[in-house]
Amino acid sequence: MNNWLQHLHQRLWQEDGALGRSERALVRTGRYVFALCRDLFEGQISMRAMSLVYTTLLSLVPILALAFSVLKALGVHNTLEPLLAQFLSPLGSQADQITQNIIGFVDRMKVGVLGSVGISLLLYSAVSLIQKVEASFNFIWRIARPRPLSQRVSEYISVLMIGPVLVFSAIGLTASVTSNSIVARITAIEPFGLLFIGLTKLLPYVLIVAAFSFLYSFVPNTRVRWQAAAGGGLFAGLLWQTCSVLFASFVAGATNYNAIYSGFAIFIFLLIWLHLGWLILLMGCQLAYYLQNPAQVAPHRIAPALSGRGAEYLGLMIMVLCGRRFLSGEEGLTQEQLARELHALPEHVAQSVEVLLRDGLLIEAGRKRTQLLPGMDLDSMALTRLWRLARAGNSLMPRIDGPAAQQVAALLDEAEARFEKAHQGLSLRQFILELDQRA
Repeated sequence: MNNWLQHLHQRLWQEDGALGRSERALVRTGRYVFALCRDLFEGQISMRAMSLVYTTLLSLVPILALAFSVLKALGVHNTLEPLLAQFLSPLGSQADQITQNIIGFVDRMKVGVLGSVGISLLLYSAVSLIQKVEASFNFIWRIARPRPLSQRVSEYISVLMIGPVLVFSAIGLTASVTSNSIVARITAIEPFGLLFIGLTKLLPYVLIVAAFSFLYSFVPNTRVRWQAAAGGGLFAGLLWQTCSVLFASFVAGATNYNAIYSGFAIFIFLLIWLHLGWLILLMGCQLAYYLQNPAQVAPHRIAPALSGRGAEYLGLMIMVLCGRRFLSGEEGLTQEQLARELHALPEHVAQSVEVLLRDGLLIEAGRKRTQLLPGMDLDSMALTRLWRLARAGNSLMPRIDGPAAQQVAALLDEAEARFEKAHQGLSLRQFILELDQRA
């Protein structure tokens, strides 16, 4: 088995120059498949999917209650039940019973008698699901810093309030098109009728792909290109619809489970379907990340430890690039752009950026607060301070105890003193200008 995997590594990550165009495309596809399977078997994505299943069970009724309130204000709350039934359709014949029970819970919920504390808990239960989805997406995108709290709350509530309206609008638009008299006349003419029937059957796929693509572009705390989001959405949407059909067949034929677990069997099937659904959603997000960052499709996911010299290089280069963009009046760079510019791993860039943000040398700006700008005047930012900060990083110094330890510490202090003496008084602005003059 190990020999086979080693041969697969060599085959997939060999040089592409000797291969033809079709072979290179096949190898790139194989790399994506291998990376997705590797990430799945490592267990992190599956563990986060399990966590989302637990949060879904707690948040499902509050989210539906908020959606029900919004749709009820518009007089179209009856559309909520068909949507939920469609989502639970892979559970087979008992999906209608579960749908009726959930809708019954939602319908009996009296928001007006909950009070301020009850409404706050209701909102928190609904928001916690979106917050956990964002945390999972940020993990996949190698993003350590979530959105600021104020931005998260406002955007989460906007999704909870506006999302049901958009879904209803899409369904209403589809219904109006199918019932239009002009459309009916056109579909009576072949082959337009057959084509229209085919498009109608494709509509669930289109809606789920569009929903997944929106999540992949909106939820991560970074700028996601629409091509990557659409690629991940297409993969996850097709996989979702395919698995829903297969899972429905599995539930219909799982008589042994019904005999063993009796009335609890449908609850077990619900947990399995929720876990499978979240797993598909996260795998699509993982593919979107790889499509936007093809250089990260590597044989091993865990980034190697960054050397001391590498930390110094990244810290100084990040400040040089961000300072240069600031002096030229351009918008700030994101961590993803820095990783591509420096040919560095996103995890290493995130570590260096975290140190610079913590000490106020960088600040976050932009609509999503992902653009990095200098946090202070470049003239007052000494190059020697940047170097010391990059050397220290987030790590703690061991306790200096004993004559040998004191001599080693003195040796390191001497090296730092020589650097400071050689570059004393040199600011980051002066350093950038000198680099540009030499270039």
